[in-house]
Amino acid sequence: MFHNILVVFENEKICSNAVMYAQELAIRMDAEVTLLMLIEMTFFDNSFIASKRDAVMHIEERIGEKLRDLFALFIKHGVSVRATLKVGNPLEELVKFLAEKQPFQIIIWGSSEDLPVKDHTAQKHWVQKVINILECPLFTVNGTVRKQTKNSYS
Repeated sequence: MFHNILVVFENEKICSNAVMYAQELAIRMDAEVTLLMLIEMTFFDNSFIASKRDAVMHIEERIGEKLRDLFALFIKHGVSVRATLKVGNPLEELVKFLAEKQPFQIIIWGSSEDLPVKDHTAQKHWVQKVINILECPLFTVNGTVRKQTKNSYS
């Protein structure tokens, strides 16, 4: 098994169509799937470190249950799967994660059928900022998002 698929989820949002797409693609490609849940949380100062620690523990419990359920779906179909939770700035956490792991052949946006364009403050969503630095294509359930580089698929 030399193919790797990354499915990225944001803030506990899980799109069942994206999960099914990843599962079917993994079976066809004989690929291993990595589920990455990114939870946005700011850590500006140390004044509320205890409350942040408690919040992270509750997040780990809640997300752990969701990831276990997803994990079981992939295992049931014979797909090798891993799951990771990262808490912090989603853009930074994704970039750090990608730098530490083996290369992926495809990344699937798992939180919705389309990529978000704006965040809750009407700013450009962080995933829109990362598209052009990815080394592999980023797919959505409704279509492919292609990066604008010389390695792009046409």
